[in-house]
Amino acid sequence: MQAIEELKKEHKAIEQMLLILEAVAGKLERQESVPLEDLEAIVEFIAIFADQCHHAKEEDSLFPALEQAGLPQKSHPVETLLQEHATGRRLTASLRESLGRMRSGDKTAGPAFAETVSQYMDLLELHIEKERTVLFPLAEKHLDARQDSDLMVDFGKIEQERVGPGRHEAFHKLLRRLKKTYLQ
Repeated sequence: MQAIEELKKEHKAIEQMLLILEAVAGKLERQESVPLEDLEAIVEFIAIFADQCHHAKEEDSLFPALEQAGLPQKSHPVETLLQEHATGRRLTASLRESLGRMRSGDKTAGPAFAETVSQYMDLLELHIEKERTVLFPLAEKHLDARQDSDLMVDFGKIEQERVGPGRHEAFHKLLRRLKKTYLQ
């Protein structure tokens, strides 16, 4: 299924960002300098790419398609995944709050940011594994080619309307830059 393959590719990008986040958190824990611009870009990636793009594709398209295929939300992993998306949003808000404190010169904000990163990484690693081993196989089993095509149309609309033209590519460029900076 094309739609599931697209979501899997997005997982790879999110997993790359998790590796970058781990390296950045380590620097912050050691009280090493990390440019605020990089931290802001990372949080933007999480908020826009992971949530407004990837999670929106699941919440607004894939999950309803599964429900229409006869899998009620209460009896399959969607309910748990939705709760995890909400937890991710709370953690992203906490990252933003720590960033604001860093901008103000608060020396305790870096370690707080790093602690939230740790929680976010734990959440996302398990979340992605659930989607890979439970959600995606369910979708591949219960959705047909027409539904896959409809999902791809919906995914395109989400990218255009919520993320914006060219942003997906810009986020991949950001990943390449941050990878060179923090993972080399």
